Amino acid sequence: MIARRMNGFYFTPFDPLAMDAKLGSRQRWLNPCLTKDGGATVILAEDIFNRPIRIQFEAFIDEHRRALNGCLDGLTEEQARRSLVPSRTTLLGLVKHATFVEKVWFDEAITCRSRAEIGIPATPDESFILDEDDTIASIQQAHREACEASRQATSSLELDDMLNGNRRGPLPLRFVYLHMLRELAQHCGHADILREQILSQ
Repeated sequence: MIARRMNGFYFTPFDPLAMDAKLGSRQRWLNPCLTKDGGATVILAEDIFNRPIRIQFEAFIDEHRRALNGCLDGLTEEQARRSLVPSRTTLLGLVKHATFVEKVWFDEAITCRSRAEIGIPATPDESFILDEDDTIASIQQAHREACEASRQATSSLELDDMLNGNRRGPLPLRFVYLHMLRELAQHCGHADILREQILSQ
């Protein structure tokens, strides 16, 4: 297959039938790979329209995770920290917040551990605060690790399994996936606008 370029990355179109035949399990769906050299397979949402809904949820969520993480690519540290709005929102802060969100929904909600035990801020607003030693590389890596931990945490769950640790009360994984997709889509939109403004200055 010919690799396709999207948002600066190269993707090998996904062949679900070939992958099913090769692996015989859904494990590969949970661990998509991403490279800039055209050598890896990434599951794109457009390639799984006829797959089970669980696979569709995870493909859409992972696509938005990659897009948000990639909003920092090619920027200087100053650009990533640049504030263009009255709130604490910056591109670096958005990705740091996304790491917080992953841990709220796929650690706190699943394990019932407190945010203090997990080592994350008590409130979403605090998760945008940047420390002096936060860099593009460190924030992107922390986000990638959080996303992988989320995939592992949900790998044995079914969509109707209840997650008991969220502050709203017990919620099915299906709702959590939908909420994550909504939040990631919103933040990708924020990131697109901020990045466009930064690069035009």
